[in-house]
Amino acid sequence: MGKRRFRLSAKVSTDSPAKIGDALKGLIVRGTVKVGGSPGEFVVEAELDGDSAKELNRSLLSALRRVEKKTRLRAEWTSGGTTERFFDYVLKGTRKSSG
Repeated sequence: MGKRRFRLSAKVSTDSPAKIGDALKGLIVRGTVKVGGSPGEFVVEAELDGDSAKELNRSLLSALRRVEKKTRLRAEWTSGGTTERFFDYVLKGTRKSSG
């Protein structure tokens, strides 16, 4: 399977916002990382290339957990008219997207 472009919309929460904020800024090249509404929360909007949403989600969360183990990721990955929702490493649902 070839590389596809995925649009990521995610919330990242952590007990170490300074460390995770720096890590996110290093990992997210095409996109934005903003401080969320709750303490220790970040909102991420980005585009990443990869083989699958599962692979990209696992890669992102693993990189963040190397920095801070107690990091949570709620993510939606959209590509080719399909959106896949994840909580941490677990796929929570798939739906057709409107864009």
